[in-house]
Amino acid sequence: MNAGRTIFSQLMDFLPRDQFQQCVRRYNGNHKIKTFSCLDQYISMAFAQLTARESLRDIEACLRTFGPKLYHAGFRCKRISRNTLANANQVRPWRIYADFAQCLIATATELYSDTDLGLDLDNTIYALDSTTIDLCLSLFPWATFRRTKAAVKMHTLLNLKGSIPEFIRITEGSVHDVNILDDLPILPSAIYLADRAYVDFARLFAMHQAGAFFVTRAKSNTTYRRICSRPIDKATGLVCDQTIRMKNFCVAKKYPDQLRRVRYNDPETGKRLVFLTNLFHPPAMTIAMLYRGRWRVELFFKWIKQHLRIKRFFGTSFNAVKTQIWIAVSVYVLVAIVKKQLAPERNLYTLLQILSLSLFEKMPILQAFSQQEYKTAIGDNDNQLNLFDL
Repeated sequence: MNAGRTIFSQLMDFLPRDQFQQCVRRYNGNHKIKTFSCLDQYISMAFAQLTARESLRDIEACLRTFGPKLYHAGFRCKRISRNTLANANQVRPWRIYADFAQCLIATATELYSDTDLGLDLDNTIYALDSTTIDLCLSLFPWATFRRTKAAVKMHTLLNLKGSIPEFIRITEGSVHDVNILDDLPILPSAIYLADRAYVDFARLFAMHQAGAFFVTRAKSNTTYRRICSRPIDKATGLVCDQTIRMKNFCVAKKYPDQLRRVRYNDPETGKRLVFLTNLFHPPAMTIAMLYRGRWRVELFFKWIKQHLRIKRFFGTSFNAVKTQIWIAVSVYVLVAIVKKQLAPERNLYTLLQILSLSLFEKMPILQAFSQQEYKTAIGDNDNQLNLFDL
């Protein structure tokens, strides 16, 4: 029964508490903790993400306003202090929340596995990219980026089915994108979409040998030898579809196998795009449409930066920054799970707006997400007396 329960409490019911406690025990997160547990820390930070809090003082003031409602919302700590929350973010291992986010990601990936991308491909399709989060150099000296600027990078592998981030690495801003290919989990038969920053033929050949496929853009100085060409329909914007080998001696040594080169003129933007891939069986137009799907990871970065708190941080240590980012990711995935199970017709932006305004309302969460508007019908009644006629 949801009678008398807040929407925030019902939302937290979607969290797998057993798996969360396993993550806490794995890193001994509650060692010598008496009042403010890791679960209280997570719920406090999730509240900050859902309601767009700007600072620790802001979180403290808002949570203290609700008073007795905190217990019914899932908090076990009666009084939330900003100093306690700041210390928890500083000290408690960020890997607790990273592992828990992976548990939610596994659930969301299974829920969205039947999503149709309209590409007539059975392969799992991933988009790989990174986003830079600028920081103040005096407050975050460990986040090396440039001489006068600090930053961290959020390297993300996004499953296009449901836009679920299945792999995330948070590094200093100075780490080049291509290095993440060494840590990337390679799934045989999966298709990886990446831009030119990830063109490293030795690493791409290792992906090829692992049985995975990639689609990327060729750099302007790429030299090759054409082996054969396939017929194309130039009315679609395609220019050529070729089988090639690398001409440069060093590059050919790193990638000794054949590649497919597809050139495409985008009619919408007028750009000339050249794709390199080891995927030979789909039509050339499918290769172009595949790469267009890579923009979903750009939209993902734009979305979380606009609607979640990963640009302003509640702590300045590496642990605090990673904790906040991983909790933000887990909140994003949690809302995606709730959307799939309760309100598939709604988009994530609408659900977040509803939650931000009604977290402590006592009503069924399904009713809050419903698109139906409840209005009081007032009909004309001829027997009703008119006050102004008396």
